[in-house]
Amino acid sequence: MKCIVGLGNPGKKYEATRHNAGFQVIDELAKRNNWTVEKKKFNSLFTTEHVRGEKIILLKPQTYMNLSGGAVRSFMDYFGLGEEDLLVIYDDLDLLPGKIRLRQKGGHGGHNGIRDIIDQLGTKEFKRLRVGIGKPKSDSVINHVLDTFSKEEKKYMEDSIDRSVEACEAWMERSFDEVMNEYNK
Repeated sequence: MKCIVGLGNPGKKYEATRHNAGFQVIDELAKRNNWTVEKKKFNSLFTTEHVRGEKIILLKPQTYMNLSGGAVRSFMDYFGLGEEDLLVIYDDLDLLPGKIRLRQKGGHGGHNGIRDIIDQLGTKEFKRLRVGIGKPKSDSVINHVLDTFSKEEKKYMEDSIDRSVEACEAWMERSFDEVMNEYNK
């Protein structure tokens, strides 16, 4: 069983913001596979699907970004998931729009959603897919992450969302090491 979590903030107001890159990847992954992420449990929207006989959970916590850990922990406990079964997708200021980076584990890097997941799980040992959103040029970080992408950035983001979806689909069938080697180029 594998659980793919996209981080973001619920509601129309935040839908197209930089901070919702994780939600955008989950939405595109579901769309491409004709899945709907609309079941509700543990303050989350989710679906359970099967790919080549393996159960796949797509999860969008609805607790707002900074409190994502409780929803993730609840799903892991309910489904009996281990940290090795978890992939968390989130926005990253340190990567330019259009760039993605996969990692086996790591710190929070200042990302409060990841910080809360680490706190709730009691470990940094879970897979991550970071989607670049770039640093603000003059705006505050909060305003930057809660703003929408510029026209130019949207072109790059479409590519990074596509590549993120492809990486998720690859992980459904292959080892994470193989997927990292292919998509971290």
